Amino acid sequence: MTPFPPASTEAEFDALTREALLPAVTTLMKSIGLDGTPVVPFTEGSLPVYAVGEKLVLKLYPPVYADEIGTELAMLETLHGRLPIPTPGVETSGAHEGWGYVLMERLPGRTLAEAWPELSTEDKKRLAPELGETLAALHAVDGPALASLEPKDWTKFIAGRRATAVEHHRATGLHEDWVAQIPGFLDAVDLGTPKPVPLHTEFMRDHLMVVPGDDGWRLTGLFDFEPAMRGAAEYDFVATGLFVSSGDADFLRRLLLAYGYGPDQLGDDFARRCLAYTLLHVYSNLPWYLRVMPAPPEPTLDALARTWWATA
Repeated sequence: MTPFPPASTEAEFDALTREALLPAVTTLMKSIGLDGTPVVPFTEGSLPVYAVGEKLVLKLYPPVYADEIGTELAMLETLHGRLPIPTPGVETSGAHEGWGYVLMERLPGRTLAEAWPELSTEDKKRLAPELGETLAALHAVDGPALASLEPKDWTKFIAGRRATAVEHHRATGLHEDWVAQIPGFLDAVDLGTPKPVPLHTEFMRDHLMVVPGDDGWRLTGLFDFEPAMRGAAEYDFVATGLFVSSGDADFLRRLLLAYGYGPDQLGDDFARRCLAYTLLHVYSNLPWYLRVMPAPPEPTLDALARTWWATA
């Protein structure tokens, strides 16, 4: 019987490999009645994830990330069957040798990120509204389990992110010309007091599944809910703008109109709010975004907002 390692710090966990964990995973599979089922590690993702046979997926949560299993379960159990596209159903969950685990249904197809180069313009035009409708449905869902999601006070959370924004972005290596603009930009953007809703926070091509069909590609699922939060709906448009539309104004407009925005709501104020939430996002990495996203016509945050979240 091979136990899981303690992995009590992030450094210890990062040093582990999915292959190194396979003996412990095999032991876990035996304990839940799946002895002999083939287990193959996926190469992507921040946490270890394994294909279990053809129809199941095992996701592991080391002790250092133990709180994330509750978030994932709350979202999976609340959302299942309530969105326009599937989310994984939970087969079983628990703890083993100090590690949490969730065994869930495997979604069919390939990630949208993998399939994206093969999509036609018409495929993208068709998928954009479906993505908007899916995100709107997610934000409209409620249930008692979602009360466990953090933060408990969104206004306080945003205030805390504002207070540390300059420090956060300087630590990412962002050029000082950009860093210097952050306080004034955030002070000038009114984020209001929106009603908190469940947030995926990483609604991106990597977490959406698609399959090809006779009439083009279609969506077959949304997954990876351990970073979920509860807060302002527009916080989810950070990942959507950066990692789905990626500067494609027509695609983003189609998505947002299907979400429920009116054309008159998609001007500069909307774009600036999206960039403000980008600057305040827990995982924000502006140097990376500046490398992979379209360059603004001038090096200002206002120009950046219009370039990345424009819908005209």
